Amino acid sequence: MYTLIAVLAPLVGSLIAGVARPVIGRHAAIAGSIVFMLVSAGAGILAQLGGVQAPLHIASWISVGSFTPDWTLRQDELSLAMVAMVSLVSMLIHVYSIGYMAHDKTAPRFFAYMSLFTFAMLALVTANNLLQLFFGWEGVGLVSYLLINYWYERPAANAAAIKAFIVNRVGDLAFAVGIALTYFVFGSISFDQIFANVAAQAANGYTLFGTQFPVLEVIAILLFIGAMGKSAQLFLHTWLPDAMEGPTPISALIHAATMVAAGVFMVVRMSPVINAAPVAMEVITVIGGTTAFFAGTVGCVQNDIKRIIAYSTCSQLGYMFLAAGVGAYPVAMFHLINHAFFKALLFLAAGSVIHAMSDEQDIRLMGGLARKLPVTWLMMLFGSLALAGIPPFSGYYSKDAILGAAFLAHTPVALYGWGLGVFTALLTAFYTARVFLLTFHGQCRAPKHVQEHVHESPLVMLVPLLVLGAGALGSGYLLRDNFIGANFAQFWGPSINVAANSPMGALDAVPSWVAMAPLAAGIIGIAIAITFYVLAPALPAALSQQFGGLYRFLLNKWYFDELYDWLLVRPALRLAKFAWRFGDEQVIDGVPNGLATLTTDASTQTVKLQTGSIALYAFIMLIGLLGFLSLFLWVR
Repeated sequence: MYTLIAVLAPLVGSLIAGVARPVIGRHAAIAGSIVFMLVSAGAGILAQLGGVQAPLHIASWISVGSFTPDWTLRQDELSLAMVAMVSLVSMLIHVYSIGYMAHDKTAPRFFAYMSLFTFAMLALVTANNLLQLFFGWEGVGLVSYLLINYWYERPAANAAAIKAFIVNRVGDLAFAVGIALTYFVFGSISFDQIFANVAAQAANGYTLFGTQFPVLEVIAILLFIGAMGKSAQLFLHTWLPDAMEGPTPISALIHAATMVAAGVFMVVRMSPVINAAPVAMEVITVIGGTTAFFAGTVGCVQNDIKRIIAYSTCSQLGYMFLAAGVGAYPVAMFHLINHAFFKALLFLAAGSVIHAMSDEQDIRLMGGLARKLPVTWLMMLFGSLALAGIPPFSGYYSKDAILGAAFLAHTPVALYGWGLGVFTALLTAFYTARVFLLTFHGQCRAPKHVQEHVHESPLVMLVPLLVLGAGALGSGYLLRDNFIGANFAQFWGPSINVAANSPMGALDAVPSWVAMAPLAAGIIGIAIAITFYVLAPALPAALSQQFGGLYRFLLNKWYFDELYDWLLVRPALRLAKFAWRFGDEQVIDGVPNGLATLTTDASTQTVKLQTGSIALYAFIMLIGLLGFLSLFLWVR
């Protein structure tokens, strides 16, 4: 019952804020949204503490022949962990938004969207079948469009929302096809029935493009492509940085606990199928490791504080998929939970900085803020150390476990992921320290009128930061034993299928030099940042000049946007213009308009015959009679 309350409470709050606002007023609408998020968070934690329950049947949903998926809430350990995390982090972001959006004229609409987004994510993580999961999947996609485009009067927000929606449709198409193929193969979309019949389908093939493939490999790769779009993995990642056009709490909600985590959750949920598809696991490993490295390199040279944190999200999601690709699903979930705390903390701390700096987001125009924003400085430090993987903060425990699992897998692709992962740890520590140093230390580079108004955020914004800071500090240590320690199999139970050849059982046997490599890389990255931005501040500019080509390559995000624009967008626009001019104007509009014009012209000419002259009418009748007689005689 607690799970049901946790899922439905945000929906009620969204209806109050969005529908009842004209009746109850602005403040009551916002308060309703907050109260029901508090209810959701409390119920989510109680559901987690209550332990695993049988699936809770809510209602019949669809009935078409033998296809009768019900609406049922799954209450296994995986779902309950996600419900507790999503509801808690979302509640903190809601509370923070009271202060951040205090001067926004349409704040009730903002809270209605936020609560609806949370409901969609909770519906996703409690799904008992693939169609129910797809409902939540598309729900977070739809509401993310509304949230990114919240300030819809801004052209950049319009473009970013459309981009996010379209890029996600690419992944969602593959995901939908994967669901359809799953039903075709298993005769069901219920998780229990699918998982029970994986072994029976392991040897079956599926013909695709004239070639026979193992059917489980095809299903696994199709589902993973869906995850690539939702979790912004390489090739379908381009929407994520542009999503920063929404208000900062939206960035924290999308990037920390909800939408981008959906892809990782889905892969872990489908672990019995993924385990039976070794090629798909290798694809996941390669994409995850490469994404972590790609986003890390780009994050090193960006200057927008929110975009740097956004690229770090992309990179950390790559780590999670790296863990899933080598079969260490509990480690992927461990990092997902830890990441939710420290990434929400980083975004909300960045929001506190932006709030204090009169909406300035360029770190080159900041500096020296530690004295004026002491609490924000401390919380940003906590989040930065967690992201950089410095003990005892949470990122240290989960990131090191991911890289240890990748090394222990001992396959070429796993070692590829491990090598990139270790180097990315250096990059992560570097750009994290760079943001922290340029924002809070040194001389303030902001204009004089901005410096005069810098102030610490109100208490309603600082309290969520403190709670998330505690999570960033303690979640790794507190959760490690249950999530990935000796008790992991008992804790997760059958909710996660860990294969016999998974590296999970040997995590404690990682060689010491392998265990120390990520931490050493992180320390080196921080040392380089201190050298660049404290000891020798002229060095970054000199290096960017000397290696101008590489700098521009990274600054332009490996030119993915430009490549897609040349390869996809411009040809599509040319095709659309041709279809509009020929198909729409000349055919669709041209045929009826031409017939109308012909009819008008004919009637205009016919009207000219109606002169009222009896002599003319008689002459026309005579001509007609002569024509008829001529035809009659010719036929005879």
